[in-house]
Amino acid sequence: MNEVLNAIYERRSVKKYTDRPVPAELLDEILKAGSWAANGKAWQAPVMVAVTDPETRETLRRLNAEILGNPDADPFYGSPTVVVVLSDSDRFTYIEDGSLVIGNMMLAAYSLGVDSCWIHRAREMFETEEGKALKAKWGLGDNYIGIGNCILGYRDCEYPTAKPRKDGRIIYD
Repeated sequence: MNEVLNAIYERRSVKKYTDRPVPAELLDEILKAGSWAANGKAWQAPVMVAVTDPETRETLRRLNAEILGNPDADPFYGSPTVVVVLSDSDRFTYIEDGSLVIGNMMLAAYSLGVDSCWIHRAREMFETEEGKALKAKWGLGDNYIGIGNCILGYRDCEYPTAKPRKDGRIIYD
């Protein structure tokens, strides 16, 4: 089968990780794949912040968990790497562009033997004062809006099985 289609059909979201780090060369390839995502007018508005520093990861975990309503939770499921995708809201396709970046990263990760999952609440995380401070630390202005968090690592569980596809989702006219 075609490698791209295989990745699309077989990739699953993983929700339990070991603490084994993603090697830098694999992380670089995953980020590069994200940078090649299709985007409106070739603006390349999304930015990826690869967080491997435990202290920064903990800050992100806490912010996300507080928004979730459970400050003790780990919405990142123990993954050692969180890639935050933010996008320039001055571009009208910023949400779609950032979403495609995350999709590319998840498919690239799968193709390299790295597990992943999209974690929501990035927009809310970076609306907080602490989130705004992180954006400033990373050199990003207020126009950058959180799109999503792509967690990366190696699963500490059985690989999830696919749910059957629902009927009626493809319409021909």
